[in-house]
Amino acid sequence: MTEAVLRDMRWWDLDGVLALEHDLFPEDAWSRGMFWSELADTGHPAASRTYLVAEDGAGRLVGYAGLAAIAGTGDVQTIAAARDHWGTGLGARLLTELLRAATAAECHEVLLEVRVDNPRAQRLYERFGFAAIGVRKGYYQPGNVDALVMRLADPALNTVEEIHG
Repeated sequence: MTEAVLRDMRWWDLDGVLALEHDLFPEDAWSRGMFWSELADTGHPAASRTYLVAEDGAGRLVGYAGLAAIAGTGDVQTIAAARDHWGTGLGARLLTELLRAATAAECHEVLLEVRVDNPRAQRLYERFGFAAIGVRKGYYQPGNVDALVMRLADPALNTVEEIHG
């Protein structure tokens, strides 16, 4: 399997992103409008957004990730890798790029929510230094699944190169 190429997400990627989103998160998938809103970046003027996609050698979209950054805090909005790319390091590569974006945006911390029933994702975040700081009851709807809130202090110190280097 050739390594996926990461690039900025564009509006024409949304069909592939939504296909992955519905496959991986069938109960609480984001809508096209939610992704459009993130790509449009019509929020706070001091906010920045970074959205990436990963394509395999055949041009198939196999992953995506997004980060919003404002006032020194980054928030991982979404991150996903196609099932046939689990265990390949793609999730770590996507997260590394989000942390680089957070560092470039001068974030002193990065937050995220992850389903309490997703230990695989939790392990990835823990490898990068994220620590649990709370639970949001019923955060994921309509399944009423709790979210574990995780925080990473100083994202500049926590890229995959430093962890595994």
